[in-house]
Amino acid sequence: MKRTYLGEFEEIVLLTVAIMGDKAYGVSITEEIEEQTGRSVSVSAVHAALHRLEEKNMVSSYMGDATAERGGRRKRLFSVTALGNRTLDEIRLLRNRLWDNIPLRIFSTLQ
Repeated sequence: MKRTYLGEFEEIVLLTVAIMGDKAYGVSITEEIEEQTGRSVSVSAVHAALHRLEEKNMVSSYMGDATAERGGRRKRLFSVTALGNRTLDEIRLLRNRLWDNIPLRIFSTLQ
């Protein structure tokens, strides 16, 4: 299988969708990213990243039920696909391997 690379923001969005489970939609993802990272994030940037992730088959989406809080409009909900989960596992393994290879003398200066 060909390896698909993610940019930092795509990775953060994918991780956030995984964290949120069945509550992941544009605004909620944006709020969670801002809370977790302290970064200001626009909803349009999140939607663009979700679109790219869906094109890469790492997330799938479906329309949720209409809600009164949204004036009867439905939310597009997102979930991580099997490929998205495998990609997150590969990213975690790579990052852990790199961290584990930092010489102790250097690591002590990072803290």
